[in-house]
Amino acid sequence: MKISVIILVGEKINDVLFKKCLNSVSWADEIVKVETKNRKGSFSEWRNLGYKKAIGDWILYIDTDEEVTLDLQKEINNIINNPKIMFTGYKIPRKNIIFGKEFKYGGQYPDYQKRLFLKKDFKKWQGDLHEMPEFEGKLGKINNPIIHHKDLTISEMLEKTNNWSEIEGQLMFSANHPKMNIFRFFSAGCREFYLRFFKQRAFMDGPLGVIYAFYQVYSRLISYSKLWEKQQFSTRI
Repeated sequence: MKISVIILVGEKINDVLFKKCLNSVSWADEIVKVETKNRKGSFSEWRNLGYKKAIGDWILYIDTDEEVTLDLQKEINNIINNPKIMFTGYKIPRKNIIFGKEFKYGGQYPDYQKRLFLKKDFKKWQGDLHEMPEFEGKLGKINNPIIHHKDLTISEMLEKTNNWSEIEGQLMFSANHPKMNIFRFFSAGCREFYLRFFKQRAFMDGPLGVIYAFYQVYSRLISYSKLWEKQQFSTRI
């Protein structure tokens, strides 16, 4: 059976990482690149466009800063060439490289991503943020990970947070989230701190893990701050 790899190509990409990405999927029968620069829409809409263009029996979604290892390639080929298909979708673990270091805690591993689908049973992606796939059949699990080079500088991380928090704040506002106050800000920060430091043990990744976990708490509070700002503005009208 044939497989199509779908890649969203945005305006700001790392050319070195993108080249590694393309080389790592050169074994595929087809590579579908969806240019998102100057194209209106959401990640779900762009992923759905790639799905419509793909001609393979299976579709695999990969980002420009990710790599498919040789072991993962072999595992995927074994799956798609198995005549007794048990699953129509698969989630793949993702190994996150942050600040040049592989993170194993703080929610960074296994970090499963639903990326491999039997095309005829796939329906669509939905959601403006943290998009999710819809498909018929059962979800399976792959053992070998995708390599994700999340090597952003602090400045790039802050820029990304500013963009994503705007979307997240709008989604919460549109869903009629309760009005933000001091207690809700405090509660949100504490929940994120507990998740990262106690439940996910971010400190086990050393000083870099602690720094990144504090960044996650900050990012969560920025999203709620954007929500608060929208609630204040709507009240004035």
